Amino acid sequence: MSGEEWQFVGFTARMAVLGTLVMLPFGLALAWGLARGHWRGKALVETLVALPLVLPPVVTGLVLLRIFGRRGPVGHWLYSQLGLEVVFTWRAVVIALAVMSLPLFVLAARAAFEEVNPVFEQLARTLGAGEWRVFFTITLPLARRGVLGAALLAFARALGEFGATIVVAGNIPGQTTTLSVAIYQYVQLGEDGHAWALTAASAAMALLAVLGGTYLLRRK
Repeated sequence: MSGEEWQFVGFTARMAVLGTLVMLPFGLALAWGLARGHWRGKALVETLVALPLVLPPVVTGLVLLRIFGRRGPVGHWLYSQLGLEVVFTWRAVVIALAVMSLPLFVLAARAAFEEVNPVFEQLARTLGAGEWRVFFTITLPLARRGVLGAALLAFARALGEFGATIVVAGNIPGQTTTLSVAIYQYVQLGEDGHAWALTAASAAMALLAVLGGTYLLRRK
């Protein structure tokens, strides 16, 4: 592969890692909350979390564009208060990858948390441990394999994201062009050799991440 193609690979890998890390705290909170008990509004939260899985990615991208655009509620505040531009920058890539990988992480991590015997958590509470301590010393360590596997699957999902990314981040060479966008661009230009080279690189990275995630999720 050429130097430019390796640049696409490296940029996409970095953005996927950042997107996974940004998503992780929210994903953990959602997965744990959905795995534990019944509470008002739980069905609505489950529906909202699953929406990116069933909606066209372009629709999700349009929603993110509306929220993080300079005139959007979050984008306007970030630009006016911190001077940060989000849309059509690498930050938009990270946000798009985080949002699109969140549902897959939550589904897998929720299953891992549900496998943790609540008796251990209750014993810790009776000994005076608070909820935060119970989570970080009992729940999370016991579910760590499943959570790590879920993170790897989310990373793999982020590697292949296209629709939401191109809407909210565009295709700016050297700034927002990910592997999927580059493959689409090469196909449009009729440069099939470059497209297939990037396809092979994308498939190899995704395969390794999925294999690792599946192994950890299946191992008890």
